[in-house]
Amino acid sequence: MRCRSCRQPAVVDVPRHNAAFCGPCFERHCREQVNRAIDHFGMLRHSQPVLVAVSGGKDSLALWDILLELGYQADGLHLRLGIGDYSDASTEAARAYAARIGRSLREISLPDDLGFDIPTGAAASRRTPCSACGLSKRHLFNQAALDGGYPVIATGHNLDDEAAVLLGNVLRWDLAYLSRQRPVLPAADGFARKVKPLVRLGERETAAYCVLRGIDYVVEECPMAAGNRHLGYKDALNQLEARSPGSKAAFYFGFVDRAAPLLSGQLDDAAGELHPCPSCGSPTVSEICAFCRLAAQAVAAR
Repeated sequence: MRCRSCRQPAVVDVPRHNAAFCGPCFERHCREQVNRAIDHFGMLRHSQPVLVAVSGGKDSLALWDILLELGYQADGLHLRLGIGDYSDASTEAARAYAARIGRSLREISLPDDLGFDIPTGAAASRRTPCSACGLSKRHLFNQAALDGGYPVIATGHNLDDEAAVLLGNVLRWDLAYLSRQRPVLPAADGFARKVKPLVRLGERETAAYCVLRGIDYVVEECPMAAGNRHLGYKDALNQLEARSPGSKAAFYFGFVDRAAPLLSGQLDDAAGELHPCPSCGSPTVSEICAFCRLAAQAVAAR
């Protein structure tokens, strides 16, 4: 194979683009894809600082690296989940990259700072571990951005992630979730802007990017994700993609371009009447917000 850009020997192929790239050209390709997503959806401005949610995995570390290469003022936030050796390895990877680039990495530890971990929180609230984890991340990332003066939170959700979530939401016709599945969720009272700059890159591409850039990341999947339906949807889409390269991108961006605008009113209708949570101050439609309920149940169960 020859690189599509410079005709040197290629090291990475990208079937959905019917292309292959040498190392330097592939890195440039990844940056260009992120830049296109940022420009097309109006995600970021160079004048605004952005807080990157950094797990220690390939996607979040690749995102942080690419944003810095594109000239954005990007700092990191790492959430320690209390999931044994997996969390320890994730923290080490996030810290190592932050030290390498000399950027700020804020850490929040569920066990040390809030008195519970994800396994305990999931069991006490009768949620799946992924549900308890997602709820905790959304709440704590948003609060950290507001407290730190960051108007924007960037997460490492890639094309594979978004296509799999979309498939699950379409199979259930969950209009409330479908209305929120956008590359950008605008800021609102009590909520920072949320963006997903990796939506034009698949996880195979982010892994290759990290290898080429010499970025060490946690390879193992979270041990608590076993049996998650999201992984099954990914497998189904991978089989389809193997037979018809470009299917994931056509499915996801077809939804974003054609269906998402039709669901825009659902987001407002689903929001309900918001008021400050009496415990943490975050906007909620309930008596207290879902995160504070989970935290209270988890602490009581310890």
